[in-house]
Amino acid sequence: MASNLFYKDKQVIGLDINQTGLKVMSIDPKKWLVEGYGSIDVDPAKMQKALEKPEEDNSYISDNINILLKEKIIGDLSSNHVVIGVPTNRTFSRTFTLPVKQEKNLAAAVEMEVSQYIPIPIEALYVSYDIIDRNKDSLEIIMAAVPKNLVDSCLDGVKLAGLRPIAVEPSINAVARILEATEEAHLSSLIIDIGQANTDIAVHDKGAIRVSGGVGIGGNTFTIDIAKKLNIALDNAHQLKVINGLLPSPKQDKITKAMAPNLLRVATEIRKVIRYYNERIENASKIEQALVVGAGSNVPGIGEFFTNELVMPVRVASPWLKLDFGKLEAPHKQFRSRFIGVAGLASIDYRKLW
Repeated sequence: MASNLFYKDKQVIGLDINQTGLKVMSIDPKKWLVEGYGSIDVDPAKMQKALEKPEEDNSYISDNINILLKEKIIGDLSSNHVVIGVPTNRTFSRTFTLPVKQEKNLAAAVEMEVSQYIPIPIEALYVSYDIIDRNKDSLEIIMAAVPKNLVDSCLDGVKLAGLRPIAVEPSINAVARILEATEEAHLSSLIIDIGQANTDIAVHDKGAIRVSGGVGIGGNTFTIDIAKKLNIALDNAHQLKVINGLLPSPKQDKITKAMAPNLLRVATEIRKVIRYYNERIENASKIEQALVVGAGSNVPGIGEFFTNELVMPVRVASPWLKLDFGKLEAPHKQFRSRFIGVAGLASIDYRKLW
């Protein structure tokens, strides 16, 4: 109630911050109408430094947000109230169970989980948790932890750019939100989010991310692999990747051989996440669908590759069928997948935040 004394209610905008770039989007969630969006690439080394050591370079994030807002926006942004997405590979999440009789000791139980399974001292983390399921005997708890320096650097950058941070969440949570609204992710779903530099993997069930993992391989990795294998420039390798991909073509054999080693590493991490979910999550549901999203999902044939490798149906998600760009120029087809996470951030109903 008190929040309304200090805030004028506004629909939030999404701002995705990661090591390779920034993306922003404003959506009218009632109509699924995109009001404005934009993106900007950043220097990965400088961004990593800004995220890890904000005291040494606390202006890099704000400078790039300012450039993004002033020069890179298509359409208009509805407000300056921002939900921030942070890199999933820098966050930690776990699901665990607790006897109902121990509910009064929930905070202590979460602290124990953090100390046992997260390789960072608890005093250096922001920790959040929630009860996502309960029965007469036990509680199921979802816990998330994020390094304070990462969150603080993002908050400082957003504030210096004149925006008002409202919430912070791992980017995979935002991806799950948009998929739940557009791809029937109310089903137990395996999410494979292939970004430019990393791949995040998660199982989403009963409205929550139950387990997540990842590997430092992304779309840029595949481009470099193709360039080295075929001895061609990176631009040409990117075009081969997004036009030919893994589908039949005169260069299919070389492209597949170039990408296969790192695709197989991704598949290995996917199996680890699935195994953890099946073995460690009580009452785990059968995974009903597997969805590939993200900037690196624009490889023709990638769904079929993972279908064959994982021996389960895998498809590339298409949430853009739900989003309406109205009179705005929509992102080029090969770049649309980059905006799924930020669309999830922007689609939060502000009334649920107050």
